[in-house]
Amino acid sequence: MAKASEVKTGNILRFNGELVLVEEFIHRTPGNLRAFYQASMRNVKTNKLVEYRFRTDEEVTIARVETQNYQYLYEDGENLVVMDNNTYDQIYVPKAMFGDAVKFLAEGMQVMVALENDEPIMATMPSHVTLEITYSEPAVKGDTATNVTKAATVSTGAEIRVPLFINEGDKVRIDTRTGDYIERVKE
Repeated sequence: MAKASEVKTGNILRFNGELVLVEEFIHRTPGNLRAFYQASMRNVKTNKLVEYRFRTDEEVTIARVETQNYQYLYEDGENLVVMDNNTYDQIYVPKAMFGDAVKFLAEGMQVMVALENDEPIMATMPSHVTLEITYSEPAVKGDTATNVTKAATVSTGAEIRVPLFINEGDKVRIDTRTGDYIERVKE
């Protein structure tokens, strides 16, 4: 147990039986009233935002969370199998933890997984990935208006919008948070 004054932004707390990530933690001292901490926390499992005011001497439980890089190996039903590069231990991480970005996950990519008591609680992909275009419509001559895009399929099977000059076999950088094309990558 720790005092509320020891909590920092980025800590993971056990709050009302749930794990929450502290996104904002501000010390407030209003006029003649007692000081308190205003916390904005996000539930790790449901992704819901929780607001709470802690007294300065209130006891909180800071969860022991271990975060490290893992290598993505393969998909197994609703789980993804990732491997620790140091010990070669494999763990199963639910696909849902990666959100929509999972469609850009290719074999061998590095991912970040947070574990509490050897149980995965959070997982994130790199913010940008480089993938090869496996299919795209040919550009029609004369389609040169500003910001014209076409549909393309990348090596993971995901569909994205790319500029007209992108062809099959090109490698492109994609923002995994939004699914947007960023740039063509030259070898």
